[in-house]
Amino acid sequence: MAAMLARLSAGSIALGASAVVTLGALAAQSTQMSYPKARKADIVDTLHGTRVPDPYRWLENAGDPETVAWVEAQNALTRSFVGGPERDALVKRLTELFDYPRTDVPVKRGSRYFFTHNTGLQPQAVLYVQDGLSGARRVLLDPNTLSPDGTVALTAMSPSDDGALLGYALSRSGSDRQEIHVREVDTGRDRPDRVLWAKFTGIAWLKDGSAFYYTRFPEPGRVPAGDENYYGAVYLHRLGEDQARDRLVFERRDDREIVPSASVSDDGRWLVVTAFKGSSEKSEVFVAPAGSADAPAPLFTGFSASWNFIDAAGDRLFFQTDDQAPLGRVVAVDAARAAAGPRPAEVVAQAADKLNTATIAGGRLVLSYLHSAAGRLRVTNLDGSHGADVTTPIGTIYGVSGRPSDAELFYAFTSFTAPPSVQRYDVGTGAVTPFAPAVSKLDPGAYETKQVWYPSKDGTKVSMFLVHRKDIPLDGSRPALLYGYGGFNINMTPGFDPSNIAWLDRGGVYALANLRGGGEYGERWHQAGMFEKKQNVFDDFIAAAEWLIANKYTSRPRLAIEGGSNGGLLVGAAMVQRPDLFGAVICRVPVADMLRYHLFTVGRFWISEYGSADDPKQFPYLLAYSPYHNVKDGVAYPATLVTTADTDDRVAPGMAKKFAARLQAATAGPAPILIRVDTKAGHGAGKPVTKMIEEDADIFSFLFKVLPEGSPPGVR
Repeated sequence: MAAMLARLSAGSIALGASAVVTLGALAAQSTQMSYPKARKADIVDTLHGTRVPDPYRWLENAGDPETVAWVEAQNALTRSFVGGPERDALVKRLTELFDYPRTDVPVKRGSRYFFTHNTGLQPQAVLYVQDGLSGARRVLLDPNTLSPDGTVALTAMSPSDDGALLGYALSRSGSDRQEIHVREVDTGRDRPDRVLWAKFTGIAWLKDGSAFYYTRFPEPGRVPAGDENYYGAVYLHRLGEDQARDRLVFERRDDREIVPSASVSDDGRWLVVTAFKGSSEKSEVFVAPAGSADAPAPLFTGFSASWNFIDAAGDRLFFQTDDQAPLGRVVAVDAARAAAGPRPAEVVAQAADKLNTATIAGGRLVLSYLHSAAGRLRVTNLDGSHGADVTTPIGTIYGVSGRPSDAELFYAFTSFTAPPSVQRYDVGTGAVTPFAPAVSKLDPGAYETKQVWYPSKDGTKVSMFLVHRKDIPLDGSRPALLYGYGGFNINMTPGFDPSNIAWLDRGGVYALANLRGGGEYGERWHQAGMFEKKQNVFDDFIAAAEWLIANKYTSRPRLAIEGGSNGGLLVGAAMVQRPDLFGAVICRVPVADMLRYHLFTVGRFWISEYGSADDPKQFPYLLAYSPYHNVKDGVAYPATLVTTADTDDRVAPGMAKKFAARLQAATAGPAPILIRVDTKAGHGAGKPVTKMIEEDADIFSFLFKVLPEGSPPGVR
C-alpha cells in the first residue's frame, strides 16, 4: 500500500561524435537559454510568522489558459532541444531493447493459471489463462483493444476460487481511479456488473464466487471538492446487483485518511480488513467471518506496527509484522479467541536480514528476505521449524505467489542485466523449474555488477550497486547515472530496465544507492529518513555522488542524477543544496513543494512520512529542504530536465511546473533547464510501452547532449 501511494520503479548506440553537444559547447554558444515567459505573481504566505513567496502558484491551475500556453511553449522548447538524428537513433535502439517477451507471476485458481504477458512492444500486457501447466494458453483480456492509444491499463485482477470468473480493474490515462468488471472465463464475456469509484483496490472473492470485497472512494461531485480522494471504505458487491446496493462493510468516518484493504483467507472462512493511515505501513486489523453481516471486529489497533495478513490455517491467522521486530517476523493469532484480545504467538523470529514478504504454500511458510538488498528465499514448517533455503542467483525476487491448498509456488527473478524470469517451486520436492524463462539477446558476461559501502555525512554506512561494461576504463572519464529514492519504506533492488542497457552500452556507469528512508534494511532504516531526519536521505545521496567521483567512476561534469516521485524530491533537494556537484539532473514527477504538497490529490496521505507545514514544529525542516523554496537567484544550476504528466492524480503536476519555472528564472549558467509535460499519462502506472520509449528517448537524448562524453575502446 505504501508503494502504491507514495511512489509512488545489449548493443550500442551509434550516434557519432558530431551528434553530441556538450555543456562546454553550450556555454560557448550562449550565456543563457531563452525560456517561455512565466509571470511572477505577488503571492506571499505567512506561515508561523515566516513570509513565504510563491510567485508561480498560478501554474497549479492546469486548466487556466495561461498555464496551458506556458506548458505548450515549454514542451515545444524541450522537443526542439532533444530532437534530432541522435534522438531518432535512440528511439530505434530503445525499441529494440524493449522488444523482448515478459511474463508476470501466475495466479492459480482451480486448475487454471492466470497471468499477463507482453510479446515485447505491445502498449499493455495481455491477460492469458492456461488450463494446467502443460495446457495451451489463450487470451482472456487484451487491454490494447480498449483504447486506440494504449492508455487503458489492467491494474488489478483476481479469479474466483474455482477459476470460473475473473474480477478485473481498469484505469485510464494513468489515473489511480479504477473501474471493476467481471468476466466469464469460459466464454470470455463480461457480466453486466460495473463497479465505479474504486481506488487502490484488490478484489477479494467469497469462496462460492457470489460476491467480492473491494475498496471504494466517494463519488466526485457528491462530496466537497477534494474529499473524493479520502474516506476510503470496503464494500461487498454481489454479482448481478446494481452497485447502489453494495453493502458497506468497513469505514472510519472519524479519520478521512484511513485507506482500508480487504482480504479473504484461502479457505474462504475469514475476512481480514487491514486499515492503513495514509501511506504509512503501520496498520490496524479487523476480522469477521467472510460473507457474514457481522461488522469486522478489531484485532490489532493503535497503528503502532505493520500487520500484513499472510493467510489462515484453520483458526490461526498468520501475519508478517514489525511489532518488536524492525526487520520483521511472523506471528499467528487464534481468530476464534480474538474477541478476548489478540495474543500473537511468534512463529518465525526476527532474523539478521529484512523479511520482505511471507506466503503460505502447500502447508509451508515461504519467506522472502533481503540480504544486503538482494533477495533470498527460505521455506519452513508452519511452526517455523526445519527451515531450508531455496537456491537463487544474486538479484531481486518478487511477486511470490502461492496458496495453502497447493504444493506449488511461483516467483519472479531479475537483475540489472537479466530480464525477469518466472520460476515454479515445488514445495514438496524442492525442485525449481522455469514457468516463463527469461528471453534476452544480452551477453551478461559483458557487464560487471558489484555492491559497495560508503560513509555518509554522519558516518553511517550506506550500500550502493554499481553496473557497467567490463571494457570501459574507470578513470573518471565515463558518464555516470546515479539513481535514488529513499522513502516510504520502499526497497530499491537490482532490476532490469531496457533503457539502462542503452546507457551502459554507451559506456556509462549506472549506480543505485540504498538510502535511508527506504526499506532495504528494515523499519529503523526507514525511520532514519523520515520527518525531521529527511536530510539524512539527501546527505546519503550526496555522499554517494562524492564517492563515485573520488573513486574514478566518473567526474563531476559527467555525473547525472535521477529520481521520480519521492525520488524527484530527492534529486531536487540534492541539486539545490549542491548545484556544484552534478552535471545533469533528471527530476521525474517530483514532490517539489513541501509546504503545499498535502493540499493536492492524495498528498495528505504522505504526512505520515514527511510531516505537514500546518504543524509549527514540522514547518521549519520542511521549508529548509523544499526544492521549490530553496532555489536561489544567481546560482549556476546543472542541466535539468523536469518531467510530469497532465493526468497525474498522485503527485500534482503543478509542483513540477513551479519548480521548473523557478529554476529557469533563477539560474545564472548556460545549462538548460527544461520541463516535459506528458499528455494522457499519470504517475507512471499503466504507461504504454510506446510512451515509455518516447520519454526515455527524450531523457537520454538530453543527457547525451549535456554531458561531456568520450568513447572508450569497444564502445560506440
